[in-house]
Amino acid sequence: MTKHRLYATSFASVYPLYVAKAERKGRTKAEVDEIILWLTGFSPAAFEDHLARRTDFETFFAQAPALNPARLAITGSVCGVRVETVEDPLMREIRYLDKLVDELAKGKAMSKILRA
Repeated sequence: MTKHRLYATSFASVYPLYVAKAERKGRTKAEVDEIILWLTGFSPAAFEDHLARRTDFETFFAQAPALNPARLAITGSVCGVRVETVEDPLMREIRYLDKLVDELAKGKAMSKILRA
Protein backbone atom coordinates (compact mmCIF):
# COMPACT_ATOMS: atom_id res chain seq x y z
CA MET A 1 0.00 0.00 0.00
CA THR A 2 1.39 3.42 -0.93
CA LYS A 3 1.58 6.13 1.67
CA HIS A 4 -0.56 9.22 1.40
CA ARG A 5 1.49 12.15 0.09
CA LEU A 6 0.49 14.21 3.13
CA TYR A 7 2.64 11.95 5.32
CA ALA A 8 5.80 13.21 3.60
CA THR A 9 4.66 16.84 3.72
CA SER A 10 6.50 19.11 6.12
CA PHE A 11 4.41 19.93 9.17
CA ALA A 12 5.97 23.42 9.06
CA SER A 13 4.46 24.01 5.62
CA VAL A 14 0.92 23.28 6.86
CA TYR A 15 1.24 24.90 10.29
CA PRO A 16 0.85 28.48 8.94
CA LEU A 17 -2.41 27.38 7.31
CA TYR A 18 -3.75 26.22 10.67
CA VAL A 19 -2.72 29.55 12.23
CA ALA A 20 -4.22 31.57 9.36
CA LYS A 21 -7.52 29.70 9.61
CA ALA A 22 -7.72 30.43 13.33
CA GLU A 23 -6.68 34.08 12.96
CA ARG A 24 -9.27 34.71 10.23
CA LYS A 25 -11.88 33.81 12.85
CA GLY A 26 -10.40 35.97 15.60
CA ARG A 27 -8.42 33.26 17.36
CA THR A 28 -4.66 33.27 18.01
CA LYS A 29 -1.47 31.45 17.10
CA ALA A 30 -1.02 30.77 20.83
CA GLU A 31 -4.34 28.89 20.87
CA VAL A 32 -3.31 26.80 17.85
CA ASP A 33 -0.02 26.02 19.60
CA GLU A 34 -1.86 25.06 22.79
CA ILE A 35 -4.00 22.61 20.81
CA ILE A 36 -0.97 21.05 19.11
CA LEU A 37 0.92 20.71 22.39
CA TRP A 38 -2.16 19.23 24.10
CA LEU A 39 -2.63 16.70 21.30
CA THR A 40 1.00 15.61 20.93
CA GLY A 41 2.62 16.14 24.31
CA PHE A 42 5.48 18.15 22.80
CA SER A 43 7.09 20.86 24.91
CA PRO A 44 7.08 24.32 23.29
CA ALA A 45 10.83 23.99 22.59
CA ALA A 46 10.49 20.54 21.01
CA PHE A 47 7.58 21.77 18.90
CA GLU A 48 9.62 24.75 17.67
CA ASP A 49 12.48 22.37 16.87
CA HIS A 50 10.19 20.25 14.67
CA LEU A 51 9.05 23.38 12.85
CA ALA A 52 12.65 24.51 12.34
CA ARG A 53 13.70 21.07 11.07
CA ARG A 54 10.64 20.95 8.77
CA THR A 55 9.73 17.50 10.07
CA ASP A 56 7.22 15.62 7.93
CA PHE A 57 3.81 14.64 9.35
CA GLU A 58 4.78 10.98 9.71
CA THR A 59 7.87 11.80 11.79
CA PHE A 60 6.09 14.57 13.70
CA PHE A 61 3.41 12.22 15.01
CA ALA A 62 5.78 9.26 15.40
CA GLN A 63 7.99 11.36 17.67
CA ALA A 64 5.13 12.84 19.68
CA PRO A 65 6.11 12.04 23.26
CA ALA A 66 2.60 11.54 24.65
CA LEU A 67 -0.44 11.58 22.40
CA ASN A 68 -3.25 12.76 24.63
CA PRO A 69 -5.60 9.88 25.50
CA ALA A 70 -8.53 12.34 25.55
CA ARG A 71 -8.11 12.73 21.78
CA LEU A 72 -10.15 9.55 21.40
CA ALA A 73 -13.20 11.61 22.42
CA ILE A 74 -12.84 13.74 19.28
CA THR A 75 -15.68 12.98 16.90
CA GLY A 76 -17.30 14.65 13.95
CA SER A 77 -16.51 15.38 10.33
CA VAL A 78 -13.59 17.09 8.66
CA CYS A 79 -13.86 17.53 4.90
CA GLY A 80 -16.82 15.15 4.92
CA VAL A 81 -14.88 12.38 6.68
CA ARG A 82 -15.85 11.25 10.17
CA VAL A 83 -12.61 11.33 12.17
CA GLU A 84 -13.57 8.43 14.40
CA THR A 85 -13.96 6.12 11.38
CA VAL A 86 -10.58 6.82 9.75
CA GLU A 87 -8.81 3.47 9.74
CA ASP A 88 -5.22 4.54 9.08
CA PRO A 89 -3.77 5.52 12.49
CA LEU A 90 -1.57 8.35 11.18
CA MET A 91 -4.34 9.84 9.07
CA ARG A 92 -6.64 9.67 12.11
CA GLU A 93 -4.12 11.70 14.16
CA ILE A 94 -3.91 14.27 11.36
CA ARG A 95 -7.71 14.44 11.18
CA TYR A 96 -7.91 14.88 14.95
CA LEU A 97 -5.68 17.93 14.61
CA ASP A 98 -7.74 19.24 11.68
CA LYS A 99 -10.92 18.82 13.73
CA LEU A 100 -9.46 20.65 16.73
CA VAL A 101 -8.39 23.59 14.56
CA ASP A 102 -11.87 23.61 12.96
CA GLU A 103 -13.47 23.76 16.40
CA LEU A 104 -11.18 26.64 17.35
CA ALA A 105 -12.06 28.54 14.18
CA LYS A 106 -15.77 27.98 14.86
CA GLY A 107 -15.42 29.77 18.19
CA LYS A 108 -15.63 26.81 20.54
CA ALA A 109 -14.22 27.41 24.03
CA MET A 110 -10.72 26.05 24.65
CA SER A 111 -11.96 23.96 27.59
CA LYS A 112 -14.36 22.17 25.22
CA ILE A 113 -11.76 21.78 22.47
CA LEU A 114 -9.27 20.27 24.90
CA ARG A 115 -11.94 17.95 26.28
CA ALA A 116 -11.34 19.29 29.80
